[in-house]
Amino acid sequence: MASRYHEVYDGWKRDPEKFWADAAGAIDWFSPFETVFDANAGVYGRWFNGASCNTCFNAVDRHVAGGRADQIALIHDSAISGTIRKFTYAELKREVVALTSVLKNRGIQKGDRVIIYMPMVPEAAFAMLACARIGAVHSVVFGGFASHELATRIDDAKPKLIISASCGLEPGRVVAYKPLLDKAIEMSRHKPEACLILQRDQLRCEFRENHDIDYADAVARERAAGANVDCVPVLATDPLYIIYTSGTTGQPKGIVRDNGGHMVALKWSMENEFGVKPGEVFWAASDVGWVVGHSYIVYGPLLHGCMTVLFEGKPVGTPDAGTYWRVIAEHGVVALFTAPTAFRAIKGQDPKGEFVPKYDLSKFRTLFLAGERADPETIKWAEQKLNVPVIDHWWQTETGSPMTINPAGLGLLPVKYGSPGVPMPGYDIRVLDDAGHEVKRGTLGNVVVKLPLPPGCLPTLWDADERFRQAYLEEFPGFYKTADAGMMDEDRYLYVMARTDDIINVAGHRLSTGAMEEVLAAHPDVAECAVVGIADAMKGQVPLGFVVLNAGVDRDAGIIESEVVTLVRERIGPVAAFKTVVTIKRLPKTRSGKILRGTMQKIADKEEWSMPATIDDPAILDEITAALKGRGIGL
Repeated sequence: MASRYHEVYDGWKRDPEKFWADAAGAIDWFSPFETVFDANAGVYGRWFNGASCNTCFNAVDRHVAGGRADQIALIHDSAISGTIRKFTYAELKREVVALTSVLKNRGIQKGDRVIIYMPMVPEAAFAMLACARIGAVHSVVFGGFASHELATRIDDAKPKLIISASCGLEPGRVVAYKPLLDKAIEMSRHKPEACLILQRDQLRCEFRENHDIDYADAVARERAAGANVDCVPVLATDPLYIIYTSGTTGQPKGIVRDNGGHMVALKWSMENEFGVKPGEVFWAASDVGWVVGHSYIVYGPLLHGCMTVLFEGKPVGTPDAGTYWRVIAEHGVVALFTAPTAFRAIKGQDPKGEFVPKYDLSKFRTLFLAGERADPETIKWAEQKLNVPVIDHWWQTETGSPMTINPAGLGLLPVKYGSPGVPMPGYDIRVLDDAGHEVKRGTLGNVVVKLPLPPGCLPTLWDADERFRQAYLEEFPGFYKTADAGMMDEDRYLYVMARTDDIINVAGHRLSTGAMEEVLAAHPDVAECAVVGIADAMKGQVPLGFVVLNAGVDRDAGIIESEVVTLVRERIGPVAAFKTVVTIKRLPKTRSGKILRGTMQKIADKEEWSMPATIDDPAILDEITAALKGRGIGL
């Protein structure tokens, strides 16, 4: 069919308020909004001011009342434990209500924060929805994060309660969560009142007396007692959740998501951007700890009345490179959203795609890739093997849904390899030079969005309006800074080339090199350090550390390097994929003392580089080149 994209996008541009008011008609409100957009509220304005609503009501209760009570809502497929559990919308409501009653009895109420530190189990989704039901603000922390990272989030969000589990499952190993949680609470200044712990049979844990509560037992009691907790009306502008993303200082940024705008944006995106209808099966192969899990495992599909897949497993090794095709075939998935890393892994294990024809993929229509740059070779391989459109798209934790995509629901536009598509309604994307002037089409520059940001985007950072202004709005007045560099072509397709700050993208996980440098610097033998992101065929980017040792240190450099790697794994977690440290005599710096990380990265990646004009001692770059070559890097 001919694409309606241009007509729809131009319609938004002509009258943004009418566009979003129309989109808001797909959400059930308890009381209507006074203004679609109030430019004088909040940091840059707020959407749907004055309206009251509830996200859990829209994701669960209205479907139960509206004829979907017996339709499957959530499919939990654990390829690691070999189990499948399914919940209808009515069963989902029952689980969420019982858990909400447990929270309420613990004194949790509107505005209180609850941290969810969970593996990929249905209870993680129940916990998010239960918080939303009573207006508590949840903050899901990825279960793979180490105690230090969890502690920083506890101190920032100040949760009254933490919901966790005894363990998480990884291929070939069980990860004990309870010791990590206990250590995080020990490290944090803020102390939660209690922890609700889901015991998993693969590894049970000891409970702390008068502090830890058995999840299954507490929920079973409420269910048996016939507990009923109605959805609490909250303002559209009240926070639904906080999700932490890497900050350039190493201090994580608490992205705030509101209730009203978030629902409107996600509901609109499901049909128009992802081309999925209510009642169909949608699968985002992410983790609930990341923004994709929030938006497209839990909230988006349920708001839309879909069936959603929550998958515990990996694209390869659980048990083989055919896992994704099994899940699609078994559950009738129409659209899969995953990271390019997953497909690079599958392609690496099954380059000829021999697993694909073993499964019935007749219902499967579209593959969506995001989270990092999708290289054209991976896209072409997926197109060829699956014979469906493969759609790269681009967005951020901050935005909560796609900024650019080739919109399946509006009718596909021509594919341009290397581009994650065209701007979606709400996003007036520009490319500026460092002085804030628009650059010519096809020229690289800073990718920014003209204010105001659309519904669903962050209105601010948790408890940090000023930090929000400084991080995103100050550098280019009137625009939101994405911190991505890229260019736009004549047809308004965007090409995102690189980060402009120190955030690197490891297999779709945004991680701060600044945070890693803080860990390196903590080693007693390290005088100075730097971490850069270098290209990796599988993960997109991986971190590479450089250390300068203290004078007089005569220990073996190799032992120190392995201690540093262990330190990063302990403090940030295996998710950082931090494996390589190179000991050097000194770091290259400008005369003002700024470390020339960009040049170091170019040498390691064997890219063209020119001598920085402000360098203090050019000979240092030869030393670094030699040190890297000695390790087989940059050859």
